[in-house]
Amino acid sequence: MRIVTLNLNGIRSAARKGFLEWLPRQGADVVCVQELKAQVGDMTKHLLNPEGFYGYFHYAEKKGYSGVGLYSKTQPDQIIEGLGLPDIDVEGRYLEAVFGNTSVVSVYLPSGSAGEHRQAAKFAFMDRFFPHLERLYASGREVILCGDWNIAHTEKDLRNWKGNQKNSGFLPEERAWIGRLFDGGWVDVHRRLHPEAEGEAYTWWSNRGQAWAKNVGWRIDYQIATPGIAARARAAAVYKDERFSDHAPLIVDYGDPIGK
Repeated sequence: MRIVTLNLNGIRSAARKGFLEWLPRQGADVVCVQELKAQVGDMTKHLLNPEGFYGYFHYAEKKGYSGVGLYSKTQPDQIIEGLGLPDIDVEGRYLEAVFGNTSVVSVYLPSGSAGEHRQAAKFAFMDRFFPHLERLYASGREVILCGDWNIAHTEKDLRNWKGNQKNSGFLPEERAWIGRLFDGGWVDVHRRLHPEAEGEAYTWWSNRGQAWAKNVGWRIDYQIATPGIAARARAAAVYKDERFSDHAPLIVDYGDPIGK
């Protein structure tokens, strides 16, 4: 079972850069995408259902903003759209596909980089999201949470960690929050397979300066899984041969077919 996650920074923009042609060549069973920046009226049939995939989406109400999606080779048993929290769900940040005893989730945490008001909104989201994650973990089902978490966990996860300790995405409170997930049993799948990885693990680069060329990046896109399915992960890599976004795809291969 291969699962891919990618923040598209606009699904139409990514499509113009070759994302839809790249997708069917990856052998992926599920592809989670974030930051659609589109509504249903903007979606062509190829965006809705790329070759060989069924598509599912949770759009933000605000035009050109947020939104998450999920492409699957097989039809899920159930799709769960949103968290049931109206003020969060209007931003299109959570989509869960249920396959037998396994759930794959496309999730997009807010960024706090636009100012204090957005950082406050990010903290509020984190506070309300954590109990949902605890319930998922306690359900006894296998779960893989894929997406842009907008948090770099450790100093290994960004190039300029010293200069970013007071910036959104690497604040002590954010790092402690995601650390609580891992302390509670959730597994950072890429880090489990590559415990010492640094620059090759980055998944996002600022458009400012020469961040991409100099690999001044951050690892903020994760696949975070329950221990059982995390233990079946055999390979994980960040794809950088082509660029569809300011993020790069994170690809993980798990040992068993989905839902088994």
